[in-house]
Amino acid sequence: MQNKLPLYIILSLLLLLILATAALYMGVYEFEKHSFFEIFKALINDDNSIPESDKFVLMDLRLPRIVMAILIGSALSVSGTCLQGMFKNPLASPDLIGITSGAILFGAISIVLGTHIKPYIPEVFHFSLLSIAAFLGALLTMTIVYRISTSNGKTNVVVMLLSGVAVTAMAFSTTGFLIYLSKEEELRDLTFWNLGSLGGATWTKNAILAVVIIVAFSFLITKGKALNAMMLGERDAQHLGIPVEKIKKRIIILTALLVGTCVAFSGNIGFVGLIVPYILRLIFKSNYHIILPMSAVFGSILLLTADTISRTIAAPSEIPIGILTAFMGAPIFIAILVRSKKSM
Repeated sequence: MQNKLPLYIILSLLLLLILATAALYMGVYEFEKHSFFEIFKALINDDNSIPESDKFVLMDLRLPRIVMAILIGSALSVSGTCLQGMFKNPLASPDLIGITSGAILFGAISIVLGTHIKPYIPEVFHFSLLSIAAFLGALLTMTIVYRISTSNGKTNVVVMLLSGVAVTAMAFSTTGFLIYLSKEEELRDLTFWNLGSLGGATWTKNAILAVVIIVAFSFLITKGKALNAMMLGERDAQHLGIPVEKIKKRIIILTALLVGTCVAFSGNIGFVGLIVPYILRLIFKSNYHIILPMSAVFGSILLLTADTISRTIAAPSEIPIGILTAFMGAPIFIAILVRSKKSM
């Protein structure tokens, strides 16, 4: 099956390309030139044969949003896959163990209290305050949950979930208090955060996301064999020459970086890191050498599909994408609980 990995990736990338092309044409606005090749030929040649409105919708609205869905879906899915491999449990995903809520809380603090915080930090960080805060929140909650649930190198699954519930409750209660204190404009931003949306996609944000993902994936995607060995037990993995503690620390930091950046730009989009690894595990068992690269593509497919549905099912209004992913993820979460209740 591992020999067929390049074929699987090529086929899934083709599916992603087809979905992205279809998403360009789905929406309230209809292009005057309906041919995909005609529109892009006109854009490349810059011959002004297509209206400015077509160019604006394509290049400034739909295409950045599609790219952001691809990037964030991939990042959240790989984050969930790595956490499940590290904790050796299919319930470990960024939103269920409190990482997402921690990122949202610190982002909310930067939104509501940013004017009071900025005088005490260097000016160069002012425009990145939201992203930095989200990353720190994700890293802090990830570290807290890991420390509470792990003892002597072993993770207690029940403690992990309960600590995630506790951290999430504290984060959301504090976020609720910040909502109470917020002004009208801040309230709109916080509402966007809690529901999740890709409506604020821009090429600048996509460039930042792409850099973060390239840095994180250069380490994470190649650790499939190490996660396979860690599934057997950390002592056995160490005997095979795998630096377990070093890998775990890097997974914690890079996962927090990915989740924090995604939350900074899109708000709370849950269950992507739970749905994709679960489906891939049904197909490829628990072979992380295959699941990790495949999750990078299928996470993009899932979020792109959800985003396309969210902006077309109730057009011209838009359903927050976090609602759709939660609607898809909750039944899968229940299915995982039913399948693993004996082992837990």
